[in-house]
Amino acid sequence: MTDSNSFRQETRDWLETHCPQSMRHPYRNEADACWGGRNCKFQSEEQKNWLENMASRGWTVPAWPVEYGGGGLTSEQAKILKQELARIGARPPLESFGISMLGPALLKFGSEDLKLQHLPRIARGEIRWAQGYSEPNAGSDLASLQMRADDMGDHFIVNGSKIWTSYGDLADWMFCLVRTDFTARKHAGISFVLFDMASEGVSARPIKLISGKSPFTETFLENVRVEKNQVVGSINDGWTIAKYLLTHEREMIGGSGLARSDGVPVSRTAAAVLGTDNGILSDTLLRAEIARYEMDERGLALSIERARDEVRAGVSLGATASMFKYYGTELNKRRYELLMSVSGQDALDWAGGAGHDGLLPKAWLRSRANSIEGGTSEIQLNIIAKHLLGLPG
Repeated sequence: MTDSNSFRQETRDWLETHCPQSMRHPYRNEADACWGGRNCKFQSEEQKNWLENMASRGWTVPAWPVEYGGGGLTSEQAKILKQELARIGARPPLESFGISMLGPALLKFGSEDLKLQHLPRIARGEIRWAQGYSEPNAGSDLASLQMRADDMGDHFIVNGSKIWTSYGDLADWMFCLVRTDFTARKHAGISFVLFDMASEGVSARPIKLISGKSPFTETFLENVRVEKNQVVGSINDGWTIAKYLLTHEREMIGGSGLARSDGVPVSRTAAAVLGTDNGILSDTLLRAEIARYEMDERGLALSIERARDEVRAGVSLGATASMFKYYGTELNKRRYELLMSVSGQDALDWAGGAGHDGLLPKAWLRSRANSIEGGTSEIQLNIIAKHLLGLPG
């Protein structure tokens, strides 16, 4: 066997032994996802074992260095692991903003002390992170943030508020943009800091959405002490880190265009709900729309995989993340529009019952925000026009 074939077989054998059968199907609902953290409540012993088994090999973050809790895999090995997980339908052992956003920023800009303090705990799912970026009245102009960090020598005292903080009421720590120089131009004078959400003066208040769920909060900081050793990169150079992290956030959000409801393709859902004529949907217009959607979904998946291969080879993702974010979120909205069409009047069943769980209309409404969060579609199109197409500003 070649080294790659040997690694694949070893990985396949290990997963067969260590991935519980109950972890080999898509999430049934949001509660099935494991976010880790100090107050994590596992849905089952199997869910807990799956996280611990993967973390023990560093496979929650397979390409991270071993010294930071990762698996130390090569890009080829990491790709094989991903393929083998997909082969058995294994769900992610851990969902984490620490993995998808903060981790890459720490690896690139963090001091060795910060890496050793935070990255292994992220990899093991011991700390759940929230993102402190958006502020009231700032809209899409992130650089106009006003959260104030006053220099007190060895620490800052921070005051202000953030909004649209995803799971701010459940997170343990926050990575946050604060203004440390009010005399500098707005893109300067910003620092990237980390702090414990249990710190005195921190509070979070859920924001109720039209979908009925509250994944977002308003977060308030009143005279909160933040140590200077929790500054990532240099003081007043936080905008550089913020932009880098946003490329990873936008790639993550763009991946929503690949998520399938209950792991089932729209075409299969349509066939189950509407029936077929010799295996073919009788509604030709709907059939064509679903076929076009699933072809576009496959195209996005291949494009993202190509870009990830390029990143592993040392090519910066850069503005390409905006392309994925724009297209992926538009694709996700299309999926829910199709699912609403397939379900007909049953799609309006908000309360559930009569064979329906009432989740579809809520998810459809939630999908409308995809083109706003993480930077609006208009902003992404401007970035694409300027940095990918070279159009004049």
